[in-house]
Amino acid sequence: MPTVPSFRKMNHNPDLLKNLPADFLAGHDKLSREQAGHLRHFHNLATQRDGEWGVMGSQDPGQEWLDAYRYQLATMAYAAGAAHFHRLPALRSIFQSLISGLIHKMLRREVWGYWFLTSHSGKFVDPDIKKLRQPWADPVVKENIMYSGHLLLMVSLYTMLFNDDKYNQEGALTFNWSPIFWGMGSEKFSYTRESLQKAILAEMEREKWLGVCCEPNCIFIVCNQFPIIAMRCNDVRDGTNVATEVLSKYTAAWEAKGMADPNGLSISWYSPKQDTKRPALDLGFTAWKEGTIGKVSHLGANFLFFEFIRATAFMNAWNPILANETFQAQSIGFLTRVDHDRISINRGPVAFAIRELADKKGVDPYSLSTMQKARFIVANNPTTAEHREPFPRPMFGYILMAMSEMGDESKLAGLLNHVDRFFQPTWRNGGLYYPVNAEQHDKDGNWTEVDPFTGNGAVGYARLTVLDGQRKMWEEPWSAEQVSRAPHISGIDLGSGVDFLRGCWDESHQAMVMTMRTWDQSEKL
Repeated sequence: MPTVPSFRKMNHNPDLLKNLPADFLAGHDKLSREQAGHLRHFHNLATQRDGEWGVMGSQDPGQEWLDAYRYQLATMAYAAGAAHFHRLPALRSIFQSLISGLIHKMLRREVWGYWFLTSHSGKFVDPDIKKLRQPWADPVVKENIMYSGHLLLMVSLYTMLFNDDKYNQEGALTFNWSPIFWGMGSEKFSYTRESLQKAILAEMEREKWLGVCCEPNCIFIVCNQFPIIAMRCNDVRDGTNVATEVLSKYTAAWEAKGMADPNGLSISWYSPKQDTKRPALDLGFTAWKEGTIGKVSHLGANFLFFEFIRATAFMNAWNPILANETFQAQSIGFLTRVDHDRISINRGPVAFAIRELADKKGVDPYSLSTMQKARFIVANNPTTAEHREPFPRPMFGYILMAMSEMGDESKLAGLLNHVDRFFQPTWRNGGLYYPVNAEQHDKDGNWTEVDPFTGNGAVGYARLTVLDGQRKMWEEPWSAEQVSRAPHISGIDLGSGVDFLRGCWDESHQAMVMTMRTWDQSEKL
């Protein structure tokens, strides 16, 4: 790949510089050192030797948990896509190469091979099962929207952003299932962007438009947001109206089914085989709900909040009213302004104690003093003892992503300030990430826990997107004509060793705006 960019649709003008106003660059935002560092970290991970995963190593060796490779890769792709769309629209080849590399990793068997075991099903997801199902290796033909939905959005986003149909060519999305010492021989499953979407639509229809199952017999609301957004991208590309039709059926199905359990609480997931909603709450420690006190399980308190927060960051694209109302209502108690410029988050028992104090005493749920009172209550009330899940959830990462989409700049800055002070920011080969830390809190109650999803992807996403970023991309996606006519830079990528801080076309001055620097302070011609 040449290190000198080529420019399209621009006329050379030797008098351009002296004709530009003195404050010309000041009118074009520049990436911060941290934002550029996140993009380079994504590049460093995407260009590792196949089979190497480095700091992406997830907590569960079977890739079943919420920090699995697929979630990290997808979040990095969404962050890169948002940065290109909202901040650096002229830097086409830089982002095209980066997102293509992340999709390549997404197709590795280490990422999707978990599905063969998961497809057997089991008692946890299907309590009525008498024997395990016959398994299958194809990771997208049925169920498993927690992988196929992300893959569809990654390739659909790529197609929309770059006007490139390479993932719609025969065999572009190929899964090679070839264990060495097991089985009757290798298998290959090939898809295109269009056939992958058709497979997902068939599953949605099979489940009466409530969505596609993630694990067997489990329809999660959050995992179905990603393919819906992908369908919107593809509608613009293909001249179709699939997303509108799907949303009409999807919303009608959930209005009929209800997104809450009989107590009015948001559900965790729906089990189609039993036609039951898995409640987020049951017996355990004290919780707050609309002015009442109830009992919740060790999974319930955090599950209720974080599952829906995870959904709202992307549901805001097509249903901003529900997404914003959910985020604003359910975030109370989980956020505390501990300094004038820093916000930390609270674990479930403390958060619900804060909500109870706010409801009964009228105290400020965001204040440090309220958090301290809540911590005292939890520490001295054995009924609020918290039992940890098998692995920590990416709580801070989920909140960051939702706040970057639907919050305000002050609160987002407060969370990011906390990240930079307590998450041990680490620079490697010009890339910025936050290493894993299993300790949830320090002695002062500051959140210190970092998982791979948060440290590699979610913080970068929150920094690189803009408020209502998903909503803006939904409302005004780029058409093929827009992309084909837009002045842009090609023939260079992050492998050049250069970070790109500005990259846009100034129509009023007929000027390409670029700011570059080497990450290692070397000189390049």
